[in-house]
Amino acid sequence: MKIALFVTCVNDTLYPATGRAVVRLLRRLGHDVDFPRAQTCCGQMHLNTGYRRQAVRMVKGFAETFAPYEAVVTPSASCGAMVREWHPRLAPRASGVASRVYELSEFLVDVLGVTDVGAYFPHRVAYHPTCHSLRMLRVGDRPLRLLRRVRGIDLAGLPDAAECCGFGGTFALKNAAVSAAMCADKVAAVRGTRAEALCAADNSCLAHIGGALSRTRAGVRTVHLAEILASTEEDPL
Repeated sequence: MKIALFVTCVNDTLYPATGRAVVRLLRRLGHDVDFPRAQTCCGQMHLNTGYRRQAVRMVKGFAETFAPYEAVVTPSASCGAMVREWHPRLAPRASGVASRVYELSEFLVDVLGVTDVGAYFPHRVAYHPTCHSLRMLRVGDRPLRLLRRVRGIDLAGLPDAAECCGFGGTFALKNAAVSAAMCADKVAAVRGTRAEALCAADNSCLAHIGGALSRTRAGVRTVHLAEILASTEEDPL
């Protein structure tokens, strides 16, 4: 299978370790992964702020870049949802490529048919299901099924897990007070689990929650799902 990594802007710029973790994980499972250097933004920020014409150009560029691949894997449910839900609406010819885009947990469980990826992560972890993963991609319990098979992990239940963290891209900027209040509720729930780490499928949400955890000196670090799944006894995170 010819697989490509769509790393996304946020990960490429701020969290390159997440992209490397995806590649390391898939290679461990026996699959080669390409990184098309022509890839750019999926256009989500442009569309959300009213720049539809500019977003369409990015959609067409995305479709052209990833057309040669049978599967495109991304460590971002947010960007994955943008591609799958909006690219076909903005440029109908992009629908073929969009249908081959998978969030990491979807690809592992649905395409490769695995839940035990050989990971080892001896820490207490809480999982936050991000809004796009839960409500748009509908990944369901796939991330939890993968986490439950990680050796050494102590998976803590997160109260009101489905509640939004308050990030929402530009929502956090335009509605700062509401966003901060929502994040405070999420942080209180995370602290109540006594987790050492908070895991999610989107680094954007983890950055939002992680900032509040850091400011309140909660002693809880954030870690992307891909990085936990890529961690092994030989190469612990």
